[in-house]
Amino acid sequence: MSVRSLCIFFYEDKNFQGRYYECSSDCPELSSHFSRCNSIRVEGGAWVIYERPQYMGYQYVLMRGEYPNYQGWNGFNDTIRSCRLIRYPSSRHRIRIYERPDFGGQMIEFSEDLPNLLDRWRYRDIHSAHVQDGVWVFYEHPNYRGRQYLLEKGEYRRHSEWGALHPSVGSIRRVADY
Repeated sequence: MSVRSLCIFFYEDKNFQGRYYECSSDCPELSSHFSRCNSIRVEGGAWVIYERPQYMGYQYVLMRGEYPNYQGWNGFNDTIRSCRLIRYPSSRHRIRIYERPDFGGQMIEFSEDLPNLLDRWRYRDIHSAHVQDGVWVFYEHPNYRGRQYLLEKGEYRRHSEWGALHPSVGSIRRVADY
């Protein structure tokens, strides 16, 4: 895929109206380009956008598609201040989740999306995780709702390592290939 096609457009108004900013690489500070963001179009790639500069605050994972308003990406408001391209999504996906911190207690391994974690896991909380292949997103609530947390390949010994204040996870989704 060409660099030109790995692109995200931020629009100040809903339904892709008003001023816009085109981005094709990581950007730690977007406020000089626009003051608010009410719609986004992702032409290519998978992106994580953040409500604060320097890749901080609430995060939202967006894949190719159109998001006509901030509710479309589960946003809480029209504030987007940084973004980065998710690199190296894999065609293979495999993750292990654990009942306790430091990979303790019950464990389950899976390789598919789970719209409702309780369908396969008897716990509402995940205290540690090991991403063996691919890139994953934990959602706070079932059906891919609520706060989102990006997990790239590696070990997460406790929920704070993926940026969560609480270990509550309701659904899990793979980040698809571009």
